[in-house]
Amino acid sequence: METKHDKEIDVLVRARYPLIYLVSWEEGRITERLKEMAARRGKKLYLWSITRGIFKPDDEPAKVDSQTRDPLNALAYVEKCPDPALFVFLDFHSYLNDQTVIRKMRDLVNNLKDTYETLIILSPILTVPVELEKDFVVIDYDLPLYEEIGELLENIISVVSKNQEVHIDLPADTKERLIKASLGLTRSEAENAFARAIVMDKKLDINDIDSILEEKKQAIRKSKLLEYYESKEEFSNVGGLDCLKDWLTKRGVAFSKKAEDFGLPQPKGILLIGVQGCGKSLTAKAVASLWKLPLLRLDIGSVFSGIVGSSEENMRRAIKTAEGLAPIILWIDEIEKGLSGVQSSTFSDAGTAARVFSTFLTWLQEKTAPVFVIATANNIQQLPPELLRKGRFDEIFFVDLPTTPDRKDIFKIHINKRKRDPANFDLDLLSRESDGYSGAEIEQAVIASMYDAFLQNRDIETKDIVNSVKVSVPLSVTMKENIDEIREWARYRARMASSTQKDSSSRKERKLEL
Repeated sequence: METKHDKEIDVLVRARYPLIYLVSWEEGRITERLKEMAARRGKKLYLWSITRGIFKPDDEPAKVDSQTRDPLNALAYVEKCPDPALFVFLDFHSYLNDQTVIRKMRDLVNNLKDTYETLIILSPILTVPVELEKDFVVIDYDLPLYEEIGELLENIISVVSKNQEVHIDLPADTKERLIKASLGLTRSEAENAFARAIVMDKKLDINDIDSILEEKKQAIRKSKLLEYYESKEEFSNVGGLDCLKDWLTKRGVAFSKKAEDFGLPQPKGILLIGVQGCGKSLTAKAVASLWKLPLLRLDIGSVFSGIVGSSEENMRRAIKTAEGLAPIILWIDEIEKGLSGVQSSTFSDAGTAARVFSTFLTWLQEKTAPVFVIATANNIQQLPPELLRKGRFDEIFFVDLPTTPDRKDIFKIHINKRKRDPANFDLDLLSRESDGYSGAEIEQAVIASMYDAFLQNRDIETKDIVNSVKVSVPLSVTMKENIDEIREWARYRARMASSTQKDSSSRKERKLEL
């Protein structure tokens, strides 16, 4: 399958561009494409590596040209070649800091313009010296698209189906989800992921998505700027927040091929603002399980570095890594802390924080890759106003302290997680006694009661949890003024995450005022 970058390279070759720089890890895949292109254009294809010198793709691996292993001799070979040809230099970036090599390439540029030869550098690292900036055309070669992964999967199924021990019968929707899960991997990584899944249980089905995500996890770990989170939280473990959960459930279908054909745009993300310990971070983790997508956490603090200019580059690399592994969920916890210095950036850090923030904002607004951003915030005052502008996020939700019905739901979840039957507890009493408690505080009350019961060598009862609730002071008391301020801000500016929160009357008041 010919990609847009294959077509772009073909145009550049026909237009006699002398130097092309392809940024990619996929030597095998790109070499195959260039071999097909060279054959169509009646050109020869030569490869170069420091271990083999100049060779043809079909040469035996043991064949080595000792003389052209030297970069200068290799460039001289290109210059003297009489035939129309494509020369692909593998990992040549490490020699582009040598002044002699740079000078030789500048001399070569003028000669290549009068020939039917093109020099292509293929490397995962982009290194273009200032002297050659005007001569190179740089292309970030895309990872395999949906159709390419689909072809690969069909080929693997065709091969392994000949083995009677392997059973593969994939419905169309399952095949689509497997392909979607593989997007963001190289062809080799996707092939390894499918092979691993088949080897593990002699079949390929919807449950093998986890094996595919394991390959993505390896790529994420190597980036260092992003952290992979295991999707262990079930969506049913989120108590209350029915409006938020309903919104997320509906948006989950937007990542399917059927939704794309229907014309549904993929959701950009949400900003969750509210009281600490009320389920914002838990929701981010649970959505990954619901949508069966990898969950990546971006710590904006890790983006900043002491080297001038590296912070901006770190943010760009984090964004590129996230897009390369899409579709994914990108979680930014307590975003206000990472962006707290933006307003004074001009005076405090020569504008570094402001430039990093600007890069992030532009990406939020313009991104087309299926990266769903979930940002959480506790302190509204520290949020830059630019972040709240329409278009950055699909929706801003306010997560308040759980109401009486929500607290009952949360108690039921945490009692059940501790392998007890919620029916044996007075949930109505517990929800009344815990007025003003957050979900995290309710969980700790249940845990504290278990310690008390364990020391008395008996099982927990309703009275134990009630006692634990009564002896602790909730955040709603110690931080009352701050919580009231957040609620007042959110009254007209955010959507309530729970239908039991008192937002309907305030919205009616707003309409009357307007």
